[in-house]
Amino acid sequence: MDCKGKMEYLWAPWRMEYIKIANEQSDRECPFCVKPAESLKKDKENLILFRGEKGFIMMNKFPYNGGHLLVLPYRHVKDISALNPEERIELMNLLDKSIQVLQKAFKPHGFNIGMNLGRVAGAGIADHLHFHVVPRWNGDTNFMPLISNTKVISSGLEETWETLRANL
Repeated sequence: MDCKGKMEYLWAPWRMEYIKIANEQSDRECPFCVKPAESLKKDKENLILFRGEKGFIMMNKFPYNGGHLLVLPYRHVKDISALNPEERIELMNLLDKSIQVLQKAFKPHGFNIGMNLGRVAGAGIADHLHFHVVPRWNGDTNFMPLISNTKVISSGLEETWETLRANL
């Protein structure tokens, strides 16, 4: 609300494509289970950067910023309390590894790290919990999404994967 008590709205129509895909996802197999179960040879295609024992790091196919990573357990759980102690420890270590590789590769000025638990909280794939690690730079927000329904991401997914993988 503004200082006069009037509700302000921020329109984000570019998110509709993501919302449609997320709604359709409930009828499909979980990509966070399917992709790591595939051959290691498909890691680049599947945007998987690193595999641990209990969890893995992959790039977000719909990034908020270049280098947007996801940290996930292999096990299909939606409730954080369902994680066992080993999974919790490894996920925290993978968050740290994600930050380190992003710092080395792209030198961001900061990070947004979080998770959306449940569809109404913004989780596109609500049944498989995952952390988002979004690198941020001074001045990385601009007017493009507001006036032209366009988010400018300065590098492609494959190029970003190669850069991050080389910095693991």
